[in-house]
Amino acid sequence: MNEFKKLPVLLDGDPGHDDAIAWMLAKASPLLDIRGITSVAGNQTIEKTTYNARRVAALLGIDAPIAMGRPGPLLSDPITAGNIHGQTGLDGPRLPEPAGELSPLGAVELMAKVLRESEEPVTIVSTGPQTNVAALLLAHPELKEKIARISLMGGGIATGNWTPAAEFNILVDPEAAQTVFQCGRPVIMAGLDVTLKALIFPEDFERIRSVGNQVAHVVAEWLEFFYIFHREIGYAGAPLHDPCAVAALIAPQLFESQELNVQVETAGEYCRGATICDNRGYGESIPNARCLTGVDREGFVDLLVEAVRRYDGWEAAV
Repeated sequence: MNEFKKLPVLLDGDPGHDDAIAWMLAKASPLLDIRGITSVAGNQTIEKTTYNARRVAALLGIDAPIAMGRPGPLLSDPITAGNIHGQTGLDGPRLPEPAGELSPLGAVELMAKVLRESEEPVTIVSTGPQTNVAALLLAHPELKEKIARISLMGGGIATGNWTPAAEFNILVDPEAAQTVFQCGRPVIMAGLDVTLKALIFPEDFERIRSVGNQVAHVVAEWLEFFYIFHREIGYAGAPLHDPCAVAALIAPQLFESQELNVQVETAGEYCRGATICDNRGYGESIPNARCLTGVDREGFVDLLVEAVRRYDGWEAAV
């Protein structure tokens, strides 16, 4: 009888309310084995996202090394989203303090170490700018084949959300994103085409809150914070961008997708950071990404509810 093997994953992100919820899904899943966490500058400065990553790991009971990424994008100046996620990058409920020491390794070297030591290829779940993933590919090309796939949140086939053309994560570091899309490893793109359909409404976060454990209460408060902000700017609900990158791995049946060629505009005056997705078959473009285009919203909410239930019996000291 074959022993079930979990899928080894690295979590790379800039928490961020939706990053934190994505990591909650990952830790709750019996399908995933979290081998490391790396922070990236994006929703807030690298110091703040690193601190948030460590606090989220403490809340969820993630026992994996955590390493800090570089202070900004590969070539451009940092952009942050404090207007969405608050001054801490994770405003809202009180969280536990970090439970362990930060890794002495930087993000790229921790990722490289995990890849080297894994007996099987590792999936990278990247829910912030692609800075760390691109830096890994550039610094350690010999490890590329140890990457099973890269499931990222970013981009969009039809639209942007930070500029008319560009989604935030890609806009922050377009050169890094282009490096990732061109790397030759399988890429799943959870872009705005799907994440703007992964909406959460008050009845959904109240359903999560009613589960009653510590993590359920915190997730519900994160969702409420996110919902209030998005309602004020005209959204019908709170779009859960980053959890789609995890859900695509553990519940692929919830998603519709297209295999497309994706390129990133790095030089345009008006369209820098845009993901140019060939969904009409121009020329002889070869698909380099599976782009998620639709989601079973009710099934997605069910997945979140079942995930928070898995934290029954666990509580972190706050």
